[in-house]
Amino acid sequence: MNDSGEVASWWGKPLRGVVGGATAKALGVMGLQTVGDLLDHLPRRYGEHGELSDVGRLQVGDQVTVLAEVAEVSSRRMRQRKGTITEVVVTDGRHRLSLTFFNQPWRERQLTTGMRGLFAGTVDSRGGRRQLTHPEYVIFGSRESAEHEANQTGEDGAAELDRDLQLLEEFTDFLIPIYPATAALPTWRIQKAVRVLLDTMPELPEITPAAVVAREGLVSRTEAYRSLHRPRSMDDVRAGRRRLAYDEALVLQTVLARRRAALASSDTTPRVPSDHGLLAAFDASLPFTLTSGQREVTAEIAADLAQSHPMHRLLQGEVGSGKTIVALRAMVTVVDAGGQAALLAPTEVLAQQHFRTMTAVLGPLADGGLLGSPAEATRVRLLTGSQPTAARRSALLDMASGAAGIVVGTHALLQEHVDFFDLGLVVVDEQHRFGVEQREALRAKAETPPHVLVMTATPIPRTVAMTIFGDLDVSTLTELPQGRQAIDTHVVPTAERAHYLDRAWQRITEEVGAGRQAYVVCPRIGDDLDPGPSAAEDLASDEGGAMHSVLALARQLADGPLAECRVAVLHGQLPADAKDAVMSGFAAGEIDVLVATTVIEVGVDVPNASVMVVMDADRFGVSQLHQIRGRVGRGDEAGLCLLVTDLPEGAPARERLQAVAATTDGFELSRIDLEQRREGDVLGSSQSGVRSSLKVLRAVSDEPIIVAARGDAIDLVQADPDLLNHPELEAAVSVLESDEQAEYR
Repeated sequence: MNDSGEVASWWGKPLRGVVGGATAKALGVMGLQTVGDLLDHLPRRYGEHGELSDVGRLQVGDQVTVLAEVAEVSSRRMRQRKGTITEVVVTDGRHRLSLTFFNQPWRERQLTTGMRGLFAGTVDSRGGRRQLTHPEYVIFGSRESAEHEANQTGEDGAAELDRDLQLLEEFTDFLIPIYPATAALPTWRIQKAVRVLLDTMPELPEITPAAVVAREGLVSRTEAYRSLHRPRSMDDVRAGRRRLAYDEALVLQTVLARRRAALASSDTTPRVPSDHGLLAAFDASLPFTLTSGQREVTAEIAADLAQSHPMHRLLQGEVGSGKTIVALRAMVTVVDAGGQAALLAPTEVLAQQHFRTMTAVLGPLADGGLLGSPAEATRVRLLTGSQPTAARRSALLDMASGAAGIVVGTHALLQEHVDFFDLGLVVVDEQHRFGVEQREALRAKAETPPHVLVMTATPIPRTVAMTIFGDLDVSTLTELPQGRQAIDTHVVPTAERAHYLDRAWQRITEEVGAGRQAYVVCPRIGDDLDPGPSAAEDLASDEGGAMHSVLALARQLADGPLAECRVAVLHGQLPADAKDAVMSGFAAGEIDVLVATTVIEVGVDVPNASVMVVMDADRFGVSQLHQIRGRVGRGDEAGLCLLVTDLPEGAPARERLQAVAATTDGFELSRIDLEQRREGDVLGSSQSGVRSSLKVLRAVSDEPIIVAARGDAIDLVQADPDLLNHPELEAAVSVLESDEQAEYR
């Protein structure tokens, strides 16, 4: 099977018919349908006989596979009903874990003291002791265990039993791969299925060119899969992982290199402002001085806008670093040069906030066409899906006629009937909330390719930007504007100190009494208006208790500890006019305490807000918490952020909160977030195709691979744009590009 078509057919072959029917069905439930799916389902760790699992780190609710030794075995009759309980205690040498079996006394004969094996199940707790109830297991070197496993799968026969025994023998000579598994399909059954594939695997075609493979000292793809699924040592694992990571990096960087090449070859209208026009008037009207970082970035953007090929730049920066002013100045530049600029925001709250901020900063310069406005003034319009018909029609007319130089909107900007007179710049705020197709839909409304500026308030380490945004030039703002205050962050552990929460409400009362305002953030809306937090919001706290909701907590606070305060609620399911009224009232000081969901995460700027309480803070990601707390400390007073959790000390999610409290460095927190949650989870839906392609590559730790692959990709695309000499690479690139496009159709 050397023909690439035959290999591709084998790779895409359904698992049913290749492995046992029961195993194929269980693998299908895990989303593994084909031979390639299963080979790409790589072990998450490896065990050795001399290195038992750390049982002490197991958390209740975890689906685990532990390598441990049997320490005690006993059976007793149940008191309340007929039957027996067999309890097997296994150990890692320091900690103990109970295995409980009901009415299976023969387990006492099968599991004896001193045996070692793999034990799989869901961790629960009884009497304060962690246990696995009716776990699956395989004992090393045990024919009885192999017979039991064959019977459990329902796949009888001498051949199946021989394969089980062969698998057990391998545990002596090879590392033990521990796969992501389920209760219905323990890791050793996955390993057995993989072994069937390895026994028939052909020589796989090479994606990375032979010259690069030789230069980098990479093993073949075929050897890489064998090394990862059946390694003799960790050196095998490292070699296999490095090869597959290089393939992933090269494919991704080739996609990005093609995009850069396409942009560089396309023509657009240069946008150069006049000497004494709108931009000069805007600069002269600013009541503050730009930071050195803002001046540097605005110069980079101005140089890009003056080019005859479209700008494609990422603007990132710390919370409160002044990205909005930089973006507004770029928009003003394009308007001054005769074009229009559109800002696309992910939510109506954020769009309305941007609209208010821009009109306030521009002042009379936003009153174009009105009596008494400056001659160089333009018009700023807002377009959202829930606007009254008259306001919407007026905005659309101003956009189509060119009377509106700046337009701020939500997804409503992407609709077919929305037209621009001369769209010269597209600004996408919180870019991770938008897909590739959505950005392209707005760009397509321009006569010539517009300049594009995408912004993110989630700081991105250099290697991540290189990996995910390699088709963009990157500008970074690290310096905070003068006058921004420090934010003091503390974890409020209600599990050990329940009265600390009372003190948090007292602190809000004190701040309100001093004339300031506060936020209270909850992970859900409540009153059945929502099914709970989204996957991004619900980062799976370790115990998963009941979550606080905006509606319920607002009532409790207004009737209790904050009865003397003016309390209001804000969430995404409020009507647009209600959301706008609440935000306007909060900004005007008519509301003391705003109880909200993460709808206030970005773009909300109320300088008088000085304190924030985040309920169930363990439900949020590290970077998300950093964004949320950036809503305070924006005025003359230092900010205070209290992260409330009922998790015990030592819980992983509690440790995340301590990391947030320990630093206000967004780039450091972003790195922590990436290490814990993977790149795609942090960067969100805009890179769904990228996220699904990164099975091995890690943007934080694989910098040397990324740098080398980026250089190789640029060279390959320059020499052979259509990759005619590299058909396997072209096929992999096409798959990634088509997957990314399909995400948004």
